[in-house]
Amino acid sequence: MPRSLAFLLSLALAIAPAARAQQTDSALLSVQRIYASRDFRGDVFGPARWFPTGTAYTTLEEVTGGGREIVRFDAASGQREVLVPAARLTPEGASQPLTVEDYHWSPDQQRLLIYTNSKQVWRLNTRGDYWLLDRTSGRLRKLGQFAPPSTMMYAKFSPDGSRVGYVVENNIYVEHLADGKIVQLTHDGSRTIINGNFDWVYEEELSLHDGWRWSPDGSSIAYWQLNADQVRDFHLIRNSDSLYSQIIPIQYPKAGETNSAARIGVVSAAGGSTVWLNLPGDPRNNYPARVEWADNNRELVVQYLNRLQNTLNLLLGDAATGAVRTVLTESDSAWVEVVDNLIWLDRGRRFTWVSERDGWQHVYSISRDGKDMRLLTPGDFDVLNVVGVDQAGGWLYYIASPGNPTQRYLWRTRLDGRGRAQRLSPASLPGSHSYDAGPGVRWAFHTYSRFGTPPAMDLVELPSHRSVRPLNPNARLRETVAKLKRGPVEFTSLRGADGVSLNAWIMKPANFDSTRKHPVLFFVYGGPGSQTVLDSWGGSQYLWHLMLTQKGYIVASADNRGTGARGRDWRKVIYRQ
Repeated sequence: MPRSLAFLLSLALAIAPAARAQQTDSALLSVQRIYASRDFRGDVFGPARWFPTGTAYTTLEEVTGGGREIVRFDAASGQREVLVPAARLTPEGASQPLTVEDYHWSPDQQRLLIYTNSKQVWRLNTRGDYWLLDRTSGRLRKLGQFAPPSTMMYAKFSPDGSRVGYVVENNIYVEHLADGKIVQLTHDGSRTIINGNFDWVYEEELSLHDGWRWSPDGSSIAYWQLNADQVRDFHLIRNSDSLYSQIIPIQYPKAGETNSAARIGVVSAAGGSTVWLNLPGDPRNNYPARVEWADNNRELVVQYLNRLQNTLNLLLGDAATGAVRTVLTESDSAWVEVVDNLIWLDRGRRFTWVSERDGWQHVYSISRDGKDMRLLTPGDFDVLNVVGVDQAGGWLYYIASPGNPTQRYLWRTRLDGRGRAQRLSPASLPGSHSYDAGPGVRWAFHTYSRFGTPPAMDLVELPSHRSVRPLNPNARLRETVAKLKRGPVEFTSLRGADGVSLNAWIMKPANFDSTRKHPVLFFVYGGPGSQTVLDSWGGSQYLWHLMLTQKGYIVASADNRGTGARGRDWRKVIYRQ
């Protein structure tokens, strides 16, 4: 026997008894227990979908014998109704129901779009098959019969629910649900011409995936088109799944190299020629980073970034002529963030906007022409997320933590900018709160966790924050974590060389002895805008760190300059540093 093999066998035999002992002790952690066992898998709720009224929702529930059914709940009463039994999700001739990975309702809730059989594209599983269930007739059929398996992307109902649009192999199609007629809207899709979809750079750097939008009346479709014909290939080597390695070419522009050229087009949903927006500048050195319909069927709103990403022009584009005009401009000596929560107000006369122009990330209400700008969330703190808008009541709901940037709470303020903001997350629950609110923000799925405490989800009524019923208490996971051997955890601050205070936490072994030295793992990410020092459940990363403390390590982390929730200057001091 070779000496190296003999050594490995002896090492395995030596550690096996200890590993077995550790696995039988519910207080101790191991790599296998954290990552390979089911001990720390939490319960799942959803995916859930709010109905347009905001007073009811549906979710998926497991069925004895296999499969899942779609169940409707009334938010106020909790009344339960099975809308789609698992049997109705079983294709003709199949023995098992479809594996529902995601689903969407038509506006009248009479048709259901089901996503299944997905495959990975870049980071996410965005290619798959789509099926349509007609609740009235009970018919279940696969859409896009011409498409190879697992090639359909980003299917969406038209606003009237009569059609479904989707992308197949970089072309956009519309399928009429009454007769199955399919209209192909783009015909030039290829490896280098990408319609309604994105290349690696747009997905990775701008977080763009779905690249097309129905107009509000369903008559037109706006879409991105990328031309990657001048982007060079970067070669990856795959040697893990076959006897011989394979070379995988990925179009990837390195810094300073040629990007894809991007443009925005509008095409009739019935087919025809495309009207292209007259976006200024070189399309390979500017990014249409966000595009939506501007609360009508005539105009598009485009967030247009230069390649340095330090200037963002908000444009309104005419869907009929392609003409564009600038509404406002954001610029910075470092970089500018795109806005993911632009919400139209007052029948399209105003919109919400997030900006750091006063040194903090705040929400503004801006007139359609950009001339009137009202600050809605004043103060020396960052708005971290916009949860929703109650236009009827005149309220903006958002996440912030003015007193402690390691935590997260729900606040609301008036849309007219008057009065003081109100904190809605209870003071009795310090830590991190997140919300998935229904239309009108009357009800929300509320998730709460603390450092080392797994999340629990309940349904809350707003603005009272009254907990109506548990949705996913995660009792088994919480009980398992509570049994673990744990030492003290301290949230503190560290003083930097120039006197600046850095938020930090320290995890110590259960048998911590202050009179002797312990090995230390210092965990850091560094930004920009991110945080490692958060009073929230850390998942497998927290468990890994806890395992190290069980082995005698101290684990610490600090949020350096450049991390999040402490203002523009704090975040951007790292620019080019």
